[in-house]
Amino acid sequence: MAIRNYHHGMTTKTYPMPFTRIELIVFAVHPSGLEVLLIKRTEAPFAGQWALPGGVLRIDMDMDLESAAQRIAVERLGTPVPYIEQWGAIGGASRDPRAPWALSIVYQALVPGEQIQPKPGKRIAAIDWRPASDAATDATLAFDHRKLIELAMTRIRSAIDRLELPAGYFETPFTLTELQATCEAILGHRLDKSSFRRKLAERQLVQPVEGQFRQGAFRPAQLFELVAADPRNASR
Repeated sequence: MAIRNYHHGMTTKTYPMPFTRIELIVFAVHPSGLEVLLIKRTEAPFAGQWALPGGVLRIDMDMDLESAAQRIAVERLGTPVPYIEQWGAIGGASRDPRAPWALSIVYQALVPGEQIQPKPGKRIAAIDWRPASDAATDATLAFDHRKLIELAMTRIRSAIDRLELPAGYFETPFTLTELQATCEAILGHRLDKSSFRRKLAERQLVQPVEGQFRQGAFRPAQLFELVAADPRNASR
């Protein structure tokens, strides 16, 4: 692909353009911990290998990058993906054997495990949730997707470690125990209960939902919600 620079009606130069794709990194918290959604490719390159869901940017179909990401999600996974955000781009001359230079715009989402039910879509043989830590070290993944997962996992864990809680993920009220368990599942290690709750209080990140409790085996547990007005609650 090339683009021409027009100046006063004259063509001055032609520039080669990169092969541009959208990659989707969809994380979910399952009982086993933080997992990432992978697809098995049916076509070359890397036919039969596992990869991130993704697709080519189509300027004839996509009004902007986010609409491209959701179109590809529906085509590949059979469902739109909530809480999606663009976190960066990666490009280079040896990333994709189909082109001399390839650019990927990377979108990431953290979704409750039960919220989406993906199904194999266009040019996909199978879909599977994999432990994110395993995928981040799996050299058999197609393209450079192992590296993308590693970068995304580091990013989301760093945000949670700083208690930059993703507001969209915690839309429904939760107990402090449930919030801590979710953070531990994402981080991959246990947190000290007293320290965790002290930091939440010091930074005023959560507030009780008046009159709402979770019934359990012992005394009812107060339900909380994020203080949405605090910009620290948004992941970056």
